[in-house]
Order: sequence, then structure tokens, then C-alpha cells
Amino acid sequence: MPSSLLGRVLLLTLLAMATAQVISSMAWVGAFKTQREEGLVVTTRNLAQSAAATAQFFNSLPLEYRHIVLDQLRNMGGSRFFVSLNNKRIDMKSLPETELKQLATAEVRSVLRRRLGGDSNLHVEFVSPDDLRILNTELPLDALPPSWAHYSLTLEPLNPPVLVMQIEVAEDDWLYLASPLPAPYVSLEDEGVPGQQVLFLAVMIGVLFPVLAWLIRQQTRPLRKLAKATRDLPLDDEQAALKEQGSAEIVAVTRSFNTMRRRLQNYLSDREQLFRAISHDLKTPITRLRLRIDLIDDEPMRERLEADLLELELLVKGALQSLKDTDIHENVEPVDVRRMLDRMAEAYRTNGTELLKISGECQPYRGKPLALSRCLGNLVDNAIKYGERAQVQLDDSAEQLVIRVDDHGPGIPEAELQRIFEPYYRLDQAHRQGHGLGLGIARNIAQNHGGDLNISNRPTGGLQVVLSLPRH
Repeated sequence: MPSSLLGRVLLLTLLAMATAQVISSMAWVGAFKTQREEGLVVTTRNLAQSAAATAQFFNSLPLEYRHIVLDQLRNMGGSRFFVSLNNKRIDMKSLPETELKQLATAEVRSVLRRRLGGDSNLHVEFVSPDDLRILNTELPLDALPPSWAHYSLTLEPLNPPVLVMQIEVAEDDWLYLASPLPAPYVSLEDEGVPGQQVLFLAVMIGVLFPVLAWLIRQQTRPLRKLAKATRDLPLDDEQAALKEQGSAEIVAVTRSFNTMRRRLQNYLSDREQLFRAISHDLKTPITRLRLRIDLIDDEPMRERLEADLLELELLVKGALQSLKDTDIHENVEPVDVRRMLDRMAEAYRTNGTELLKISGECQPYRGKPLALSRCLGNLVDNAIKYGERAQVQLDDSAEQLVIRVDDHGPGIPEAELQRIFEPYYRLDQAHRQGHGLGLGIARNIAQNHGGDLNISNRPTGGLQVVLSLPRH
């Protein structure tokens, strides 16, 4: 199935139209075939009855009058058949056997035997006008004068099959009767779906598909805008709300998205104001406590209180840093991740030693530049801080961008792999720098981009951090 709504609707429409057309065509062809068979049977029955009456008439004539009557028929007309008396039965090339031909031939034989007697010696066949032979000399139709036989044996330009009935009326006397099939029964072939049905289907598809494609494109255009806005999720106040247009369902979804966006804006604004207020309100009592601690004469007590105040201050600063580093107010734009990593590698190059090596290429990734810079910076900082050096591998595809950061550190016990994402958690308590927030912030940024961050121990030692960023 196509992935787009337009492709799926067009494909399903084509299948539905084809199925409906096949079913209707089969029903129509079946009814048409039945009607055609009934009409052909009635027509050939009438021809056979006329032929039987003609044969009975000739049987009732004295022998010396038969040729006189034949000459009058040829010169003056008056019969729907070309009639002749031959001294033998003429063999001709018959038309190919088909269901219609067998049905018509059986009907003619049945009528003739019923009218002339069951023991009559007769021969019935359908031949093409080009293969028709008449008279004892077996002349083709074109060899006769047009005024003599063509009026009863041709129906130009249709040239239908010719019904030839040869009846033995006496020894060495064969009554020859030939007549073309009248319209509309000008063919004994088994016809399939008529060409006009195929043409009608082609015209219907040619007209319906462009109109349907245009209509679906018009209806899905608001959905594409909504998908882009959802992916980018601009939360700044300067960004206008999505225009509510399209069908009632799409308008309802767009209105819900605009409402959700306003709620997120209010939530982030309230959160930012709350943290700023907490930061401002805590600075004053912390400063007063520091001044009062300096007045304490008990040295051990003063040191313990200073340590508690330092930890409290670090907690406040860590919370503010977490708020700042996971801020999602940025707009989405193309980011050159390889160039961003190259700038980081330059910062870690000292005395000709490269602490950060980068391999692989990638296309620009649509994301939030500052957030991605913080995420990659935290990963690289941790890798170099605990592993002394790091390698970054870029694997790009149409579905996602995968960034692998390998270090050469001691690794992490398996039981602690998930805990390192917790805030303020530090596996190595000897490193007092930082607040234990870097990896948690990096994973939050990855998840805000629709991706994820996974950490595992390398078989050869050290850690491997895999940052997966989907390409929407």
C-alpha cells in the first residue's frame, strides 16, 4: 500500500472501480450473450422454415418446370435465398466451430428435419462470402453478374456469414439454398467485452482520477501543514495560530492543536516564572545564612553549615540549569551536525593531540540548534571526562540519523546503566564538578526531537552512547 493518503485513496478507488466494472461487465455480457443467442435462434429458425417451404414447393413441381422457375427467380427475384439445382453436393470451407455456430446449425437442422422428414438427406453449414461456391461449376460469388446473385447473397459492407442448405430432392438432384445472416447477427464469433465498454472505463478513469486527486490534495493540504506544525511545535508567541480550514474533522483537529499549543505556552511561561521566582527568593535567605554562619565561633559546626549551604546552592543552580538546557522554545531549522561536532573537536585539540575523532557524514538535520548542541556537548564532555578520549560515528539514512559516541573509560556496572539518567546521580563521587544532570538533559532533548538515547558497555571496554534522531 502507498504510504500517502492520496496514493491509498486513488489505489482503493481504482480497485473498487475495476471490481465494479468487471462485475457489471460480466452481468452485461452475460445478458447480452443470452439475448444474442435467443435472437440468432429465432432468425435461423425463420430462415430454416422459409428454406423448408421452398424445398417443399420444389418437390411439388414437375421436373420439367423446376428449371423454368429457377430462371424466373434469378431474373425477377422474389426469394430471400439464392436457389439452384445441382447434380451434386458442393463442398465448401466452413467457418470455425464456435458455440453460436453450433447453436444455429443445430436449430436449422432441427427445423428442416421436422418439416421435410427425419430421413431427409441434407447438409447445413455456414461459410464466409469469400469461400462461397455456387452452381455445379463451383463458381465463386465474384464470378457471377452482380444483378444475378449479389442481391441475395451480399450485405455490404458487413459481409455476414452465409447460411448454405443443400437438400437432396431426388437422386443426383440437390436443392441449393443460400442466404446471408441478417443484421444484427453478422458474426458467429464468441465476443468478449465490447470495445465501447473498455473505452468507457478508460474515459471514466481519465476523468475521475485527476478530479479525485485534486480533491484529496485540497483536503489533505491542511493535514500536511498540521503535521509540519506538530513536528516543529513552535511555542513562541510570534508564531501565528494555524488557519482552521478543510473538512469539519480537520478543522476540529486543527482547533485542538491550537488549543494545545496555547496551553503549552502558558505552562512553559508559568514554569519559567516559577523557577525565576524560586531562584530570586532563595538567594536572599542563603546570603543571610552565610553572614550568620560567619558569626559562629564553633569551627566544626560552621564547616558543616557551610557544606549544607553549598549543597543547597548547587541544587538551586542545577535546577535552573536543567530548566535552561531542556528549554524547548527554539524553532526547528536545518542543523549541520557534522560541522557542529567538528567545532567541538577543535576545542578538544591540545598540543596536536585529538581527544575527539569524528567519522561519517550526514545531511542537515531539522532540529533545534542550541538544544542539539547542548545534547552533543554533554555526551562528548562525559566521554572525554571519564574516558580521556572519544570517537563519534555518524550513520545517516532516510529514516533516521544515528550518532554513536564511544569512550575508553572503565565503563559502568550493568545495574547502574539506567540510574545514570536520574538527576543529581553521579557514579564516581570523586568527580565533584557538575551536578549529575548532563545525561538526563541529553536524553530529554533526544526525546523532545522524537528520538532516544541508549547507553551500553562496549565489549572492548568503555561506554557506547547511541543517540537516535528520526527524520520526519
